Amino acid sequence: MQKLTFVLFFVLSTIAVFGQTNPEEKPSVSVSDSTDVKVKDSTAIVAKNKSNKESLLGKLTRGGDTDKKAKIQDYLIISHKRDTTYLDTTLTIQKEYKFNYLRKDNFGLMPFSNLGQTYNSLTYNFQNTNILPRFGARARHFNYMEIEDIYYYRVPTPLTELFYKTAFEQGQLADSFFTVNTSPQFNFSIAYKGMRSLGQYQHILTSTGNFRVTTNYTTKNKRYQMRGHIVMQDLLNEENGGLRSDMIDNFEQGVPEFLDRAIMEVNFENAESILKGKRFHLDHGFNIFNKVVKKALPKTLNDSTSTYKLALNHIVSFEDKSFQFDQSSQNALFGDAFRSSNLRDRVTLERLYNQLELNYFNNELGDFTVNINNTYYNYGYNKLVVLTDNTITNRLKGNIYAAGAKYRKFYKGFNIQGEAGLNLVGDFTGNYITGEASYNLTDDIFAKVSINHSSKAPNFNALLYQSNYQDFNWQNSFNNIETQQLAFQIKYKHLVNLSVDYSTISDYVYFKQDQTATASQSIQAFQNNATISYLRAKLENEIRVGKFALNNTVLYQNVQDDNSVLNVPEITTRNTFYFSSELFRKAMFLQTGITLNYFTKYYMNGYNPVLAEFYVQNEREFGEFPRLDFFINAKIRQTRIFLKAEHFNSAFTGYDYYSAPNYPYRDFTIRFGLVWNFFM
Repeated sequence: MQKLTFVLFFVLSTIAVFGQTNPEEKPSVSVSDSTDVKVKDSTAIVAKNKSNKESLLGKLTRGGDTDKKAKIQDYLIISHKRDTTYLDTTLTIQKEYKFNYLRKDNFGLMPFSNLGQTYNSLTYNFQNTNILPRFGARARHFNYMEIEDIYYYRVPTPLTELFYKTAFEQGQLADSFFTVNTSPQFNFSIAYKGMRSLGQYQHILTSTGNFRVTTNYTTKNKRYQMRGHIVMQDLLNEENGGLRSDMIDNFEQGVPEFLDRAIMEVNFENAESILKGKRFHLDHGFNIFNKVVKKALPKTLNDSTSTYKLALNHIVSFEDKSFQFDQSSQNALFGDAFRSSNLRDRVTLERLYNQLELNYFNNELGDFTVNINNTYYNYGYNKLVVLTDNTITNRLKGNIYAAGAKYRKFYKGFNIQGEAGLNLVGDFTGNYITGEASYNLTDDIFAKVSINHSSKAPNFNALLYQSNYQDFNWQNSFNNIETQQLAFQIKYKHLVNLSVDYSTISDYVYFKQDQTATASQSIQAFQNNATISYLRAKLENEIRVGKFALNNTVLYQNVQDDNSVLNVPEITTRNTFYFSSELFRKAMFLQTGITLNYFTKYYMNGYNPVLAEFYVQNEREFGEFPRLDFFINAKIRQTRIFLKAEHFNSAFTGYDYYSAPNYPYRDFTIRFGLVWNFFM
């Protein structure tokens, strides 16, 4: 992966250097997030309906006309749901929030000390449209790119993006991206994100790679459309089990001898885990007919048109995923083991998904879609585990046949959407239904309400798990997890964005220490026998006075849970005070300020490296430590430069900052990076 990173970086850099142009001739561009909906400086806009989307896609008509200059609106980014944005050229505070390892806003996540490690979740969203169990090892999936994380492109000229950011001690983070349309009908993109970081504590080296290739094709008559991707990923972490118990006081009291974190003793230095995956995905369809019928009306009225469209679509997706935990010798932290040395736990999942979909569109009746689908799954291990009282099987495999439907209609300013799915045949039952209605009350005010019901089986690793550690072997028959959610959002310009959701969760499945085991981290899967009520209210706003601004994000959460198995902080906040201005006759745009991150005390989940899962603990509360970051960002022509002093208050506000029990957050450090966008 390291060699591939170097080769891709070199090739794309060479292409980009020869392809760089004067920004006065062509605007500088960057790959936009679909949530950026700004008009200033020709940034991003979401195509909210099919007519807008088709008009955007129709703009790519450059063809052989070499004299026609490309517009920024022609550089299209298309999500797996076919929502379309175009490229973003601005440097905003949202770009500061997204300049991180995940390359998206990580509000509500508590990073671990080293880049590429996991994140502790400070909030949860129980909206769900998935009716099959997930793989497990969820703590390692934050940087695992799912189908919804892959985007497709359509560009009039080749587009390149180079992303770079420093890591900790030794290593770096780089993401190289290149896309080109060989013709108005065919697009190809290739990208690789590679990271390696030693970290400040012992034995927490991380090394990750995300390689992806996408393509999309449309015939000239637009009857046939195809898009697909190949993604290959490997995410490796050395595991140290956190600080030893006798080191906690040395850390929290700030003993000078141990300010060099590399000499602090950890629980073990002989383990590592790796998550690997590869996916081949194809989504294609054929328009059976697409008719436009004009209706003649009385002379006093204008003529109207009706559009009728019938399309047949097919999706096939194959994914092969594995998680492996290796440890050279047994550690008492996890209890007794079947063998004392060369421990290896490896679990795999093969998944083949086929869906056949029929779509009918009528601009008077709406957009109807029905589908039938089949999922073949094969999850498990290559051995049986025989215990004194039972035998743990090695495989869960079978076929699931399901059906689904979608509906969408724009009616008198309302955008109404609904979706449902149901497992018909197979070992796992499941269903979901979701509905949403949104409306622009005025040009400045937007409102949305949604409901969601879901019933699905717990993740595979809660149902079946095998390990060399004896206490980490189980085969459970849990009930489906039932969730209901009601959500509301109202947005006024860019000043206020308020979202509220209320969820109830029944038969919630979680991990927690087995009270019958003697080891401190012998974790088991459990099912909650009570209903959880969970309320979230999130307020986002920005106050501007001249060149100064205060950007605020505040999250309030309230959980009613008799068994205390869903723990979140009551208040989580991020506040950024910053200054922005054009300098040197607008040759540079500067942005500088301070960001405060803070959350109230709560029973923060612990991290278990054998499972790569977070588990519930109710012994000690963590939180109420501020994290202050000072940043200076600048945009010069086609380059955005980021410089940040992270957690600069660590030495004078107390050494009580943790990402999880026994896992301290990072100390003060200075990091820099850049995003360089250019095209031919």
